[in-house]
Amino acid sequence: MTQQRVLVVEDEPDLRTLVAHHLDLAGWQVMEAGSVRESLALARAHVPELVVLDIMLPDGNGIEVCRTLRADVALSATAILLLTARGSEIDRVAGLEAGADDYVVKPFSVRELVLRCRAVLRRRQPAATAAHRWQAHGIALDDQAHTASVDGAPIELTALEFRLLHRFLCHPGVVLTRQRLLEEVWQMRPDLQTRTVDTHVKRLRETLGRAGDAIETVRGLGYRMKPSAP
Repeated sequence: MTQQRVLVVEDEPDLRTLVAHHLDLAGWQVMEAGSVRESLALARAHVPELVVLDIMLPDGNGIEVCRTLRADVALSATAILLLTARGSEIDRVAGLEAGADDYVVKPFSVRELVLRCRAVLRRRQPAATAAHRWQAHGIALDDQAHTASVDGAPIELTALEFRLLHRFLCHPGVVLTRQRLLEEVWQMRPDLQTRTVDTHVKRLRETLGRAGDAIETVRGLGYRMKPSAP
């Protein structure tokens, strides 16, 4: 079986070497980069299955790297795990909104990092092997091409909005609570008190235009995609 490729992007050489060593021991083929420029060049040349990405880099910001990777069709299936020294909710949300699959706050246990890498790759694998096109209420979403449209007209979605719309299309007629959406879309603890879900559902509705009415508010619980007419 071909080894999965992991790109470690960290500007601190000792930490980068430590992380790369343990990921190599865990069975991955590891590449290393210490800057934004180097990381993007390696990612485009070798298309890793996972990028372990530090946020603070000498020539830029890991969040911008994350957005750039997500905007590249060839790298749309690549998982991204952020390394951050900032663990506040707003920082975590910013990373996840940019398209990251998970984050680990420094200082961290290398063993935990390896386990989180495995978990991220497991979550990504079904999406890559079960690509599907979802349609309802004039909305069309293609998992494989990572595209979305309403009544045939393409719409621009962030990586997080794409995942949110995918959840609704996968569960027509089912009430998705705010807590469930926090867990499944944001990978955040369901007990967090945040208006993040409401804010993003509002934006998603606006982006969908007339089709936004298909996402109903269920007072006191969460949201539901109306079932399509038979």
